Amino acid sequence: MEKTVFVTGGSGFTGSHLCRILAERGYKVKALARKSSKVDHLKKMGAELVYGDLANLESQDGVLNDVDIVFHVAAAYRQEGVSRDYFWKVNVDGTRALLESARKSGVRRFVHCSTVGVQGEIENPPAKETAPYKPGDHYQESKMEGEKLAIGFFEKYEMEGVVVRPVGIYGPGDTRFLKLFKFINNGKFRMIGKGDVLYHLTFVEDLVEGIILAGEKKEAVGNTYTIGGEEYLKLKELVEYIAKILEKPVAKSSLPLLPVYFAAIICESLCRPFGIEPPLYRRRLDFFTKDRAFDISRAKEDLKYKPKVTLEDGLSRTAKWYKSQGLI
Repeated sequence: MEKTVFVTGGSGFTGSHLCRILAERGYKVKALARKSSKVDHLKKMGAELVYGDLANLESQDGVLNDVDIVFHVAAAYRQEGVSRDYFWKVNVDGTRALLESARKSGVRRFVHCSTVGVQGEIENPPAKETAPYKPGDHYQESKMEGEKLAIGFFEKYEMEGVVVRPVGIYGPGDTRFLKLFKFINNGKFRMIGKGDVLYHLTFVEDLVEGIILAGEKKEAVGNTYTIGGEEYLKLKELVEYIAKILEKPVAKSSLPLLPVYFAAIICESLCRPFGIEPPLYRRRLDFFTKDRAFDISRAKEDLKYKPKVTLEDGLSRTAKWYKSQGLI
């Protein structure tokens, strides 16, 4: 019997890949998207579009009727210049509205997409799901509250619920790592610090496979899973990988962290009073200073999750897409 799924954030990077693969596997897909979003790809795959956002979902009576699984992917993502209130409105209040609608409509399973960011800086990598919450900014705090809200809701109403925490999503179609590729490609990249921090990535199709397994496997109910790539490595090794793929040399010299950190403080103090986004800010330096490595053994054991795309292959595909779009 054909199952119906509802995907929030269906027009986004992860959501669009999720919708495509679900449709290919015979699911009937309903996707939530804003009217301003590009949705041609969703229409081509036969997805039923639901226009709106999380804040007004409750006003759309019956939108989750006959839905078997909700995949909640939509979120206000981490970026400079976004207020704390906006993060809370989308990532906490929006999640609450969706959970209530799912309960009223009798949705069988709810898969909540969180982030490893709720664990903040990792003190003893690789981190397991049981590592403590340690959010470091408004985005991570809002995602933590949204995750805790979902877990509490699953327990209170005995709903089949699963939390997944993606690790460093990348792949063709995404531009979050474009700056790194671009700076390496044009020779402007400079390491800040020694580059010994650990970094962990997940190719988007592997992530989607993990999210789908969380919606299908009975063993998943009531659990939280980190979904990541097979390997993690030092940041300087990641840079060398990308430089090799792009066939570009990478500078051997690096910038000392402390002067750059103080420069970031000055930029913030000068720009923010005037509502200007600073060209350099402290949070941007997290990339160079904080370990990001995670243990995915629970997902492997319970969900039989196994990443298929190697880091080299994934980075090559991403670089090829950037080039095809004229981005680098």
